[in-house]
Formats: sequence, structure tokens, C-alpha cells
Amino acid sequence: MDEKQRNQTLGVLFVGVLMGALDIAIIGPALPAIQAEFALSPRQLPWIFSIYVLLQMISTPLMAKLSDFYGRRAIYVLVVAIFAIGSLVVAASHGSGLWLLLLAGRAIQGFGAGGIFPVASAVIGDTFPPEKRGGALGLIGAVFGLAFLIGPVIGGLLLGFGWQWLFLINLPLALAVIALAWRLLPHQRLATSGRFDVAGMLVLGVALGTFTYGLNEFDPAAAAASLSNPTVWLPLVVSLIAWVALVGIERRAENPVFPVRLFRNRQLAVAFTLTAGAGLGEASVVFLPLLAVLSLGVTPATGSYLLLPLVLAMAVGSPLMGRLLDRLGSRSVILAGLVVMMVGMIGISQAGASLALFIVFSSLIGLGLSALLGAPIRYITLNETTAEDRSAAQGMVTTLTSVGQLVSAALVGAVAASFGDTAHGYDLSFLGIGLVTAALLVVALLLKSRTVEQATRAS
Repeated sequence: MDEKQRNQTLGVLFVGVLMGALDIAIIGPALPAIQAEFALSPRQLPWIFSIYVLLQMISTPLMAKLSDFYGRRAIYVLVVAIFAIGSLVVAASHGSGLWLLLLAGRAIQGFGAGGIFPVASAVIGDTFPPEKRGGALGLIGAVFGLAFLIGPVIGGLLLGFGWQWLFLINLPLALAVIALAWRLLPHQRLATSGRFDVAGMLVLGVALGTFTYGLNEFDPAAAAASLSNPTVWLPLVVSLIAWVALVGIERRAENPVFPVRLFRNRQLAVAFTLTAGAGLGEASVVFLPLLAVLSLGVTPATGSYLLLPLVLAMAVGSPLMGRLLDRLGSRSVILAGLVVMMVGMIGISQAGASLALFIVFSSLIGLGLSALLGAPIRYITLNETTAEDRSAAQGMVTTLTSVGQLVSAALVGAVAASFGDTAHGYDLSFLGIGLVTAALLVVALLLKSRTVEQATRAS
């Protein structure tokens, strides 16, 4: 591709990823209306998110590997179409009797969204030269900060016409992305021999599904009793067994959907560990408005607005980190990001009732996350994998990030509940994540230096 074609391709990928990211960001304002219409209990409401995340995790490695078999263009168009169908199903559900239809629509949406970002990242690896991949990935990574910045505003405006319009708006966007993607994206197949890894896909689905169910059944307010409940510990045990079985299956598979052999590459093993840690930090951000309410005494609405400094820092930091990747290398960028995030996490746990410190340290968390989520880790996977493994490796990054997010939400909730849902409980949670980030700093030291990384890329 020439530079013009690459920029057009990047534009299509940008809009597709933005569509998927916005669907997460704009649903928050709709939750009260959805809860009222479907008469949902507090135990039912989280499944609107959980079913989406679960199907997203299952879809990610599946669609990433299918893009090797059938080409990036065909699978990218497919996942965008699935996402649009899910949006239509959600919008068509009305009343408490159609609660399961709403969940089905969210599941379909998640299944489509799971393939959008990893396939987009693989397309960048296929079409951009190594020296320009960092900037392209940084721009795609900035989509998430932009989505969380404008998402609540768009959601609030569309709610005036009914909550269904938050999902119907996806239909014209999806049609435009499909038309442009079919014209611009590469469509050659990479995997030309061997069977699709059906067994690996099924076992991975069991591992992720039981893990998600067990965590969602866990009650932080009664942790000891909850862990003795078979609906909690049994799914988690099944998940552990499935993960062990998956390792054996994927070692023998000709075209594995979750290629565990990539962990033999030290650079990739470190990157995968860091991305799970980044998921821990990312999910904890959801609890910052609660900390603001409890520590600063602000209203819940004001607490939500206090996320804006963090989101702005991510929106500015993501493209900046992408450019620095090409100049400084992934090791320096990731180490700097971990240091900044560690300071932000530990600092906000000690900020107390100071609004100024809350804003400063939350901004540092956002800036640190921008160096871990999106471009840097995916930059490493693009440089360390062949074209045949590229999409599967991108899928593993997304899956492991989601696993970190689920664990973080459960742990932060459990710690906070053990202290009576007070500010002190959330302070300890953020302090703990700050200490985990310090440990990740030691792990990140194992990454290749810029000189060695450039030599690998050149070869």
C-alpha cells in the first residue's frame, strides 16, 4: 500500500474501533432507564456488562484466528455486521418479559466487538512498515480515551429520544464501515493448511465462561460464605481445569486459537503478563467516582465528572506514546508508564479529602495506562510474531487484558466491602494495585532494549 491507502485504511479501522468503544462508554447513562423498563434487580444489572465482556473474550481469539484462514477483510466485515445485528436486537427488546432478549442482544454485540480491535491491529501489522506501526497503533489506542470522553455526552443526548437510540445509532455507522472496509482492507489468506482448532476454541470458551460466572456469583460483602458456595467455587475449579487442559490441547494443535507456545518467547511472555496487569489497573478506574464520593463528599454525578482528567490524559497520552515507541522503543515507554501509574495509584490512595491531589493523581493513572493499553503491548506482539501468528497474538492480548479486568473488579469490590464500603477500603485497593504495578516494573526490566528490539525488527 502507498501512504494514501494506508491512511484511508487507518481511518476505516479508527471508525470501527470507535463504534465498539462507544458502545461501552455510552451505556452508563442508559442503565437507570434500562433497569426501570426491565424491572432488573441489582444482581441482574451487572450481567448487561458481564455477558458482553464474556462473549467478547470468547470471540477475540476465534475471530483473530479466522482472519488468518479467510482474510482480514472478510472477518472485519463479519464482526462489524454481527455487532450491528446485536445492536438491533437490543433496541428491539422492550419490557420485563424480554429481559433475555436484551441479554441475547448484548451477547451478540460482545461477540462482534471481540474481533474488531485484534483484527484491526493485525491489519496495521500487515500494511504498515515497522517504523510507522507505533504511531498507527497509538492513534487506534486513543479511540478508547476519545470514546469515554464523548460517550456520556452522546448518551445523554440520545436518551432524550429513548434509550434504544443508543444502540440504533450503530446501524448507519456499521453500514459505512462495512462498505469502506470491503473496498480498502487487504483480503489475502495467511493460513492455507491444517484444520481449525475446534477443540481449543470450545475448551477456551468453557475456561472463560466458568471463570466469568464464578466471579459474578461472588458476593464481596460475604466473602467467606460466598467462597464456600458451590455456585462460586465449582465454576472457578472447572475454569482452572479447563485452562490446564487448554495448554495440552494447544501444544498439539496445528493452528491453535490460543497459541501457548508464544509464551516461550520471553518478550511475548513479559508482554502478556504486563497486559493482564494493565487490565487490573484499567478496571479499577471504574471505582474512582465512588472513591471521590466517599473521600471528597461530592455527589455521584460530580464524582463521574471527576473521571474527565484521567480520560483526557489517556486521550492525549495514547497517540503520544505511539510516537515515542518508534523513537525510544517499547521498553522505555512501558517502564515510564509503569512508574507514572504506580505513583498515581499510590498517590490517590493517600490523597484523602484533597480535590487537587485527586485530580493530579487520577491524571497520572490515565497517563500511565496510555503507555500500557493499546499501542505498546501490541507493538511488541507485532514485532515478535510472524504474519501467521500475528492476529492470534493480538487476540491473546485482548483476552488477557479482559481477564485482568474481571479479577480487578472482583478484588476491589471484595476489599472495599470488607471495610463497610468506606473510603478506607477503596484506598487500600488502590494502594494494592500500586504495589502490583511496582512488581510489574521488575517484570518489565526483562523487555528488550531499543537496540536489540530494532535488530529483531530488522531481521
